[in-house]
Amino acid sequence: MRHERLRDAVVVYLQGELDHHCAQGVRREMDALIEDRRVKTLIIDMEDMAFMDSSGIGVILGRYRALRERGGRVQVRRMNRQVRRVFNLSGMGQIIEVIDG
Repeated sequence: MRHERLRDAVVVYLQGELDHHCAQGVRREMDALIEDRRVKTLIIDMEDMAFMDSSGIGVILGRYRALRERGGRVQVRRMNRQVRRVFNLSGMGQIIEVIDG
């Protein structure tokens, strides 16, 4: 996982799989990034992510809740068909903003 800071946002670039094997590590890394109270938006770029299971949904949902509590938001972008399907079937498409680019 790599990331970049853009003013009050952090873009996280996920690669490979976000499943039960790596979810805890990704969760810790994202939490460290959003610990900075100046971060208002977490953008999760999934262009290089091949697979996500319910553990990945949990990671995203947890960061959404943490940021929402302080008036922030989470956005996701560039999901492949399989990841988008899991994302939408979980209901996440109803609460997390999906953006292009």
